[in-house]
Amino acid sequence: MRITELSLLILILLSCLFTPAGAQTMVLTAEHLFDGTEMHADWGVKVEQNRIIATGPMDELLPADTLIHFSNATIMPGMIEGHSHILLYPYDETNWNDQVLKEAAELRAIRGGEMAGRQLRAGFTTVRDLGSEGAGYADVAVKKSIETGIITGPRLLVAGPAMVVTGSYGPKGFRPDMEVPLGAQEADGNDVIRVTREQLGHGADFIKVYADYRWGPEGKARPTFSLEELKLIVETAESSGAQVVAHAATEEGMRRAILAGVKTIEHGDQATTEVFQLMKEHGVALCPTLAATWSITQYRGWDGHAPEPKAIVDKREFFQRALASGVVIVAGGDVGVFDHGENVLELELMADWGMENMAVLRSVTSVNASVFGLEDRGRLEVGLLADIIVVNGNPQEDISMLRDVRLVMKDGRIIK
Repeated sequence: MRITELSLLILILLSCLFTPAGAQTMVLTAEHLFDGTEMHADWGVKVEQNRIIATGPMDELLPADTLIHFSNATIMPGMIEGHSHILLYPYDETNWNDQVLKEAAELRAIRGGEMAGRQLRAGFTTVRDLGSEGAGYADVAVKKSIETGIITGPRLLVAGPAMVVTGSYGPKGFRPDMEVPLGAQEADGNDVIRVTREQLGHGADFIKVYADYRWGPEGKARPTFSLEELKLIVETAESSGAQVVAHAATEEGMRRAILAGVKTIEHGDQATTEVFQLMKEHGVALCPTLAATWSITQYRGWDGHAPEPKAIVDKREFFQRALASGVVIVAGGDVGVFDHGENVLELELMADWGMENMAVLRSVTSVNASVFGLEDRGRLEVGLLADIIVVNGNPQEDISMLRDVRLVMKDGRIIK
C-alpha cells in the first residue's frame, strides 16, 4: 500500500500508535537519505518493531506493510543534543540565581519534562544533559518518567548534580554562616571518590566536573580540581563504565582535564594550539557551545548585527582554530541558556562560522553517538534503533532545513 504524505496523520499515526509492535513493517522513502555518514539519493529505510532492518533504494526495501514517501525531504538519524540543561530556561526570562534559589525542584522537574519534549519534537531523539543546576537528581526523575512512558521525551543521558570544588560555584554573595542551595555538588581531595560513586549510585549516567570556574580573589576563571583529583574521578567513574566530561575554558583547566582522561571538553574558549594537539593525542572531543555565547551576548543588549561584540568575535575565532586543528567536534549548544527546541541554532552557527554542512550533520548524529559511547543510534544501519527524523529539503545544502521537521520517530513509534 502506497500512502501519500497527505494521508500520513490519519493512517500512519493510527497504525503506529495503536497497532502492537512487531505487527507490521514500515518503509520511509524520500529524495535524500543521510545515513549518519553519507547522503544518498532516492533511498529509504525499513523499520520493524523498534529496529532498522534495511536501508537502500526503494525497490530493495519491498515488500512492506506500509510505505510512506516524502517529497522534497531528507530522511536521517534522530539528532543527538550534546549539551543541554532541561532544568534551566533562558536567563532573560529568569536569571540563573533565581532559578536555583527560588524555584522548587519539583517545579523544575515538571518544567524539565516539558522542555525535554520540546527537544524531541524538534528532532533530537537523544539528549545529553549536563547537570541539574541545584535541582539534585530531578534530571534522573525526568529520565525515568520518559522511560516508563509517563511523559514523552527523548532518550536522556543525565549527569545529576555535577561536581565542583568547595567555594568555587554559585550562587555566591551570601553571609558565610548562611547555607544556600548550590548549583552543583562540592567535593575535594579523596572525597571525590565517594561523591563520584554517590552520583552514579543515584542514577547519573556520567560525571560532569568543573575543571575551572570564576573563583579566587580576582573572580576570574581559574583551574579548580588538581590533576590528581581529576584522575581519581575518572578512574572511579571508568570502573563503573561511565565517562567524565569537563566544563573547562582556561588553558590549564583543559590541560589537567585532558591528562586526567575526560571524554569531552565543554566550552573550551581559551584553547591554544598546544591544547588542541593534546586533545587529539588523548582522544578528547570538543563541545564548543557557540549558541550559549551568542544568546547570552544578546541578553546583554547585542542585536545580532554589526558591530559584533568582542565575545562573539573571540568565540568565532576560537571555533575556527578548533576546526583548523582537526580536533573532534561534537554538537551541543548549552540548550536551556536559550530556548529548548531551538537546538538547531548551534548547528547553524557551526555552519556559518566555517564547518561544512556535511560535517555538521555528522557531528549531530554519528559523531555524537560515537563520542558518547552510543553504539545503537546516530546512524541508519541494520540493527540500530529506529530513531529517525524527516526534514524538509536538503540540509546538506542549507543546514537551517533541520528546523523544518516533518516526522519524528523514536523507538519505532511516530511521535510527530
